[in-house]
Amino acid sequence: MTEHTYKHIELTGSSAESSDQAIKNAIAKASETIKNLHWFNVVDSRGYIEDGGVKYWQVTIKVGFRIEE
Repeated sequence: MTEHTYKHIELTGSSAESSDQAIKNAIAKASETIKNLHWFNVVDSRGYIEDGGVKYWQVTIKVGFRIEE
């Protein structure tokens, strides 16, 4: 295994569908401008309630990406 260096950033994604979709939305958007995304860790999850139901989800994730040589 080669040795790598990683940078960590936090992102918050949102979705009216689900917490999983909120994560996917955040990663998809970040991957448009950040190369070498490798992993994520859920830091926080919350939702917005309206009329007695979940209106949308927000999920904050820590994302790691490899620094290029």
